[in-house]
Amino acid sequence: MRPLARPEDVLELVPPGTDLVVAMAAGEPSVLLDAIEAAAADGALDDVVIHQMHPHARRPSMGGAYPERLRHVSYFLSGADRPLLGNGLSYVPANFSEVPEIILRRARRPLVLASVGSVLQPTWGTNGEYVAALVRDGVPCVLEVNAQQPAAYGRAVPANSIVATLAVDVPVPTVEPREPSPEDLRIAELVAERIPHGATLQVGVGAIPDMVLRSLRDHRGLRIHTELLTDGIAQLAQAGALVNDSADPARATFALGTSALYGWIDRNPQVAMLPVDEVNDPRIIAEQPRMQSICATTEVDLYGQCASATVGGRWFSGSGGQLDFMRGVHRTHDGQGFIVMRSRLKDGSSRIRGTLSPGSAVTTGIHFVDQVVTEYGVAELRDRSLGERARALIGVAAPEHREALAREAQERGLTA
Repeated sequence: MRPLARPEDVLELVPPGTDLVVAMAAGEPSVLLDAIEAAAADGALDDVVIHQMHPHARRPSMGGAYPERLRHVSYFLSGADRPLLGNGLSYVPANFSEVPEIILRRARRPLVLASVGSVLQPTWGTNGEYVAALVRDGVPCVLEVNAQQPAAYGRAVPANSIVATLAVDVPVPTVEPREPSPEDLRIAELVAERIPHGATLQVGVGAIPDMVLRSLRDHRGLRIHTELLTDGIAQLAQAGALVNDSADPARATFALGTSALYGWIDRNPQVAMLPVDEVNDPRIIAEQPRMQSICATTEVDLYGQCASATVGGRWFSGSGGQLDFMRGVHRTHDGQGFIVMRSRLKDGSSRIRGTLSPGSAVTTGIHFVDQVVTEYGVAELRDRSLGERARALIGVAAPEHREALAREAQERGLTA
């Protein structure tokens, strides 16, 4: 391990044919990436590929600015790269738990780049995810050691895998909680009242999952096993709702939120930041007691299939860990999987449809959807027939759309 005097010194470690595996969101090593992009613009790189989920910042390479020098492959779209799909950006659909092995199969000469808070006792910061899995399994890494990154407990960074480090002092990307709508509040109430004390929680991204966490502050004995740590989970800990301690910490694979969340994570033995394949593996999820998974979607058809990565037939994000957790819950005898969404789109049309929008892709299929929750109620789909599923979903659709949905269900032979 050697310290880099300047960001551009990283170029010595990036020969032609290198595949750079870059941490996502708040773990993005922005200073190192700036140096790599600048080298591509100057013609100093050759045949380098970046592999990344959920990038924080948009960069020219994502749009194909340097096709022979620096290319970008995405495994989960964000606001940074979403508009560039089809315009230079390559997108690989993937379940989060499988991303490390997919990258290994695609990569020629992998090198991990990530931002961490400390290398004195090497730990990951806001992110473990696929970079921690790859480094654990022997892929070398260059670490941007950021004075503003939290240092998380959990899986250590193997010292013999660290090729070089760069000391920086730059802000960590933050995300403020979204303001809930009245519909969000009602959905959160419906979910929260079905979650027992002593449950294990996984929450996805969005205003509704955030509100479910707020509604659970009077619960006790809750455990955390989730891909994403949010401010809502930190607030549950502060409210005394969590049982997690150093012997049974809150397990996650990345964190994204405010500086208050990052402060809670920093050197907190009640939190463990782990590789994604140690968190999102459905077999491990199924072992958690009273596992409760709360994920958002954009639309559902009358079979119960969810399109969570597309909006109106256009790619918006990615599968992430939704199917990982729904598959895990499906294997339990005491778990529940909640798919949450408002009943209407902004234009007033129904999110519950006879068939998914043309061009939309199924994220969670008919076999793994347990309960669909809108502001009008809970449709319980597990172990139900096609007709029972259709009637339950029509019952939680917006009232003005139920008659048309009932006609469509009858025309398609789903109901009598």
